[in-house]
Amino acid sequence: MEMKLHKLLAHLHLLRPFNGINPEIASIENDNRKVRTGSLFICIKGYTVDGHDFAVNAVENGAVAVLSERPLPLNVPVIIVKDTSRAMAVLADAFYEQPSRRFQLIGITGTNGKTTVSHLIEKILADTGKKTGLIGTMYTKIGDRTLETKNTTPESLTLQKTFKQMVDEEIDSVVMEVSSHALDLGRVHGSDFDIAVFTNLTQDHLDYHHTMEEYKHSKGLLFSQLGNTFQVNSPKFAILNADDPASEGYKKGTAAHIITYAIDSTADIQAENIQMNSFGTSFDLVIPDGRYPVSMQLIGKFSVYNVLASIGAALASGIPVSQIISSIETVSGVSGRFELVTAGQDFTVIVDYAHTPDSLENVLKTIVQFAKNKIFVVVGCGGDRDRTKRPLMAGISCKYATDPIFTADNPRSEDPIDILHEMEKGAIGEKYILIPDRREAIEYAIGKASEGDVVLIAGKGHETYQIIGSKVTDFDDRIVAKEAIEKR
Repeated sequence: MEMKLHKLLAHLHLLRPFNGINPEIASIENDNRKVRTGSLFICIKGYTVDGHDFAVNAVENGAVAVLSERPLPLNVPVIIVKDTSRAMAVLADAFYEQPSRRFQLIGITGTNGKTTVSHLIEKILADTGKKTGLIGTMYTKIGDRTLETKNTTPESLTLQKTFKQMVDEEIDSVVMEVSSHALDLGRVHGSDFDIAVFTNLTQDHLDYHHTMEEYKHSKGLLFSQLGNTFQVNSPKFAILNADDPASEGYKKGTAAHIITYAIDSTADIQAENIQMNSFGTSFDLVIPDGRYPVSMQLIGKFSVYNVLASIGAALASGIPVSQIISSIETVSGVSGRFELVTAGQDFTVIVDYAHTPDSLENVLKTIVQFAKNKIFVVVGCGGDRDRTKRPLMAGISCKYATDPIFTADNPRSEDPIDILHEMEKGAIGEKYILIPDRREAIEYAIGKASEGDVVLIAGKGHETYQIIGSKVTDFDDRIVAKEAIEKR
């Protein structure tokens, strides 16, 4: 697709109108290596590199115009704006013809549960016959086609381009995870959400947000950006967890219609009489028009919350409750989320993405309810990330597990030993051990496990890599665990 530069820039409402030459723009790029003849190159200041330094390369590669935050000595038009990141979101939305207005868009934010909730909602919608798209931590999915993803929520340019692909492939509904980073950085500016879902708010990403108040505020942007008008034909909905105190603030920050869900509080959607075992969970779903029995394969109270959030979004989408329940009851799980690893052993091995204090505690609390003997937990904390949660993760491991094993996660530039020593500060008693090598730690836990024991391998879930220093190596907890079981 192509668009004249002047027509594209009209969407920016520049304080100083651009009256230069008017080339045809064939693409918008913020990576000079992707620039081709006819591209508009946008200079973005990143954490490690500044796109302004690559503007010359972009022109050499065929850029016919450059969007910049400062004057640049180039032989093509240079359009100067105060904030190229904000401008990029506007231009991407315009260039790709406002794609998010042409399908239902559902966003999920919160500390834990985003991936599971997004998959549940997508499954429910697909079961009604809708052609769906999914964007999140694990991958991007367009219909039956799966694409790799770099961030939980792509930057605005990639996001709008993906939305346009979805429009071209006649997608009816798109479900996406919306991270606090993405909200804070404006990656979803221009995305026309119809339904926004809040899972929960617990400690995470304080290396970026610094305080829980800032983190909470960033999450709340999804709800405040739903708009300030009431549309009869296309209403906006906020689906909020009434058991989480942060929901009160989000209620005040949105003009959208509110649907609440809860287990412990009074809400529009509630779960009562929760029963759980090692094979699944049952409960009574209570909504304004009645009480419905639900018997699902997912395990744990946290899974009930995820299901309630998904039910809220599905009801807001106009799907009958009987159809919603039928879909939920067929879901066996989501990759890397409370995923069982079986290879003929007489003990249970679970791989879970739990990488925050709250998510780890939720998973361990669930395991305590059905574990017959020992509970081993293999857990670490990522390097170059929130250091304050390290002792908390260790303390929770010692509280619920009989045999905590602290190991490396993705240490990145930090020494794994230093991370383990920081975890030790929160450890309780002397029953824990340190095994810096993650493979050795998994093999140790599985080697020690006996009949009826449970081994939880926490922190990486679906990830198929480990980052040590600047090197990314293949590493999948599920494969390593299965190999360890077979060695026995």
